[in-house]
Amino acid sequence: MNEQTTALVTGANKGIGFEIAAGLGARGWSIGVGARDDQRREAAVAKLRAAGVDAFGVPLDVTDGASAAGAARLIEERAGRLDVLVNNAAITGGVPQQPTVVDPATVRAVVETNVIGVIRVTNAMLPLLRRSASPRIVNVSSGVGSLTRQTTPGAETGPIAVAYAPSKTFLNAVTVQYAKELRDTNILINAGCPGYCATDLNGFTGVRTPEQGAAIAIHLATLPNDGPTGRFFDDDGEVPW
Repeated sequence: MNEQTTALVTGANKGIGFEIAAGLGARGWSIGVGARDDQRREAAVAKLRAAGVDAFGVPLDVTDGASAAGAARLIEERAGRLDVLVNNAAITGGVPQQPTVVDPATVRAVVETNVIGVIRVTNAMLPLLRRSASPRIVNVSSGVGSLTRQTTPGAETGPIAVAYAPSKTFLNAVTVQYAKELRDTNILINAGCPGYCATDLNGFTGVRTPEQGAAIAIHLATLPNDGPTGRFFDDDGEVPW
């Protein structure tokens, strides 16, 4: 079994996911670049390798069970185990997302990627994570999923988005359920909010860089063995549910 720390980052071909891969790779880790688009995935791998990262491509569509299973087989063959899983892949669902006019198919598609996709990939990778001495799972969430913030007068919670924002609330709840089931194991699982970053997910309207946004996921991926689990954090600390 490979002694090098191995991580898989989903949606790692661009934006925050790419910067998470770069940041973890800079630690000398082997990084699986999970992405469904072959050309973009291999371009990201080449860019990471040029920067000195031990990166490898992992064909992965988080909405497809066979794809998730294939990704697990690839990592097992390469490394024998998985130390860190960063569930970063997500979609916004586009507009409009006012609840009175949204197409229910939009909500379904967003939840399929942002929530069910996380469950699908996590469960496919769990046998490999259980082989690690210090396994970590990081779910990239968003402050817009905080019900406390959404119901606090004057709080900045972005536009009304009945598909995207509740998908992150759902993801946070799923994170808690995993933590409860895995509490007697050495697996730590947490949710992290990268902040409002300029990526193509939001038309590059964000005020933070993808590199800044990656910091919380990198922090949660490298928690000590006595670190927290089942919690929600951003750069400033714990985020209210």
